[in-house]
Amino acid sequence: MKARSDEGSRDPYGAWRGTTSVHVEHYDLDLTYRVHANRLRGTATLHILTCETVDEICLDLVGLAVAKVTVTGATLARYVHRAGRLVLRLAEEVPASTPLTVVVRYGGNPTPVATPWGLVGWEELADGVVVASQPTGAPTWFPCNDRPADKATYRTSLTVDNPYRVVAHGVLVSTRVRAGTTTWVHEERHPTSSYLATVQIGQYDEIALTTDPVPQRAVVPAALTQVARERLARHGELMALFTGLFGPYPFDTYTLVVTADELEIPLEAQGLSIFGANHLVSLDGDERLIPHELAHQWFGNSVSVASWQHIWLSEGFACYAEWLWSEAAGGPSAEAMARQWHGRLTVLPQNLVLADPGLANIFDDRVYKRGALTLHALRGALGDEVFFGLVRAWTARYADGSVSTADFRSHAAEHAAAAGGHRLAGTVAALLATWLDGPQLPKLAQPSQRRP
Repeated sequence: MKARSDEGSRDPYGAWRGTTSVHVEHYDLDLTYRVHANRLRGTATLHILTCETVDEICLDLVGLAVAKVTVTGATLARYVHRAGRLVLRLAEEVPASTPLTVVVRYGGNPTPVATPWGLVGWEELADGVVVASQPTGAPTWFPCNDRPADKATYRTSLTVDNPYRVVAHGVLVSTRVRAGTTTWVHEERHPTSSYLATVQIGQYDEIALTTDPVPQRAVVPAALTQVARERLARHGELMALFTGLFGPYPFDTYTLVVTADELEIPLEAQGLSIFGANHLVSLDGDERLIPHELAHQWFGNSVSVASWQHIWLSEGFACYAEWLWSEAAGGPSAEAMARQWHGRLTVLPQNLVLADPGLANIFDDRVYKRGALTLHALRGALGDEVFFGLVRAWTARYADGSVSTADFRSHAAEHAAAAGGHRLAGTVAALLATWLDGPQLPKLAQPSQRRP
C-alpha cells in the first residue's frame, strides 16, 4: 500500500506531524543566521530510509520558504509546501528499505508557533535566540520528520556574527572564524528525537563545572557568572548521585545554558538544558529544576517516548529525580515529598488517566507528579535494591531508543518476577494498573507496608 500524506503518523497524539512511512537516519544542517535581522538561511540534507512502499515523502517545515528541493535515489516529480507540510511527490513508487537523500534549501524569518501549550520553536531573545522545540517546535527551523520516535544523528553547522556564541546539541567539533563571523559545527552521534534538537545563540561566557564522568559546563551571560558558580557548585555531586541511581550518563558532555532573558520554564535538549536568568537567581524553589532537567538526559532523551501519550515515562522520572536529590542534598526525603504531593493531587480533579492523559493534558502537572508517585509506589513494592536495579536496566536496555508504557509494564514485571517470583510480579502488575489506568488517585502505602 502506498503511503499518503493524509495518513500522518497514525498516532492520535501526533497525527498532524511526521509520518511512519519513512525514517530519517541523519540530518546535516548548514545554517547561517543574522541575529539583528532575524534572518535564517539553510540547507538541510536528510538521509532517509523508506519503511514501506511510498510515492511521496512528507516532512514538517513551518513558517519558512522553500527555495529548492532535490532527491537522490528516486525521481522528484514536484513538491508542495503548504500549512507546515512539505510534500515531495515522486515520479514512481519506491519500495521499502530504499535509501534516499533529500536536500532542501530554505530560509526566512523564523518565529515560534502557537500550540495548545504555548509558543514553541525558534524564538528571539533581547539579544540572541532560544530554541524550545518540545513538543512540535523543530519544524520552525529545519525540515524534519517531527515524531519523537523517529530518532536520527545530526551534524549542525551554524554561522553567526561575532561575538555571538552558538551552543547546539552534540559535541562541538570545530569553529571557523572569517570576516566578522564564526561557524560553529556540532555533531550528535547519538540518535536524537527532533524535539531535542536545538541551537542557542547569545553573548555567553563558559564556566567549567567538573569533568567526572563527562565534561560539565555552564554557558551564561557575563553578568551571571558568579551566581552560576555559586548555584552550580554541587553539580558534580548531583551527577554522581544520578549516575549511581540511573546508570552511566548517556552522552559525551552536559551543558547548562542560562539566557539573559527570563523564561517561563526551563527545557531539556539532547545533552544540554536551557534555563532563564530567573531560574538561576530565584530563591523560591527553582533549584529543583536543575536535577529535573539533568534527569531528562536519561529519561526522555536517551530513552525517549514512542509517542507523547507516554510522556509520564519522561516527566515522572524527572520529577522523581527532584525528590531523590532533595533527600540526598539534605532536604525533605522522597517519602516526605511523595506524601506532600499526594495530598495536593487529592484535591485536584480526578479525571486524568496517566497512561492515556489526552493530547491537551500531556504537560499537566498531574502527569508529572502522579508519574513520580507511581515510581515511588513501585519502589515501595520492590524495595530499593530491586527498584534501582530495574531503573538502571531500563536505561541500559533502551538507550538511544524509544519506549511505551507497555514496555515499562513488561520490564517491571520481569524484574519483579526475578526478585520475588510470580506473586511479586502479579503485585507489581496490579499496582501499575491502579496507578496508570484509572482516573482516581490511589492511596500511598504506609512506610511500614513497604518492602525492605
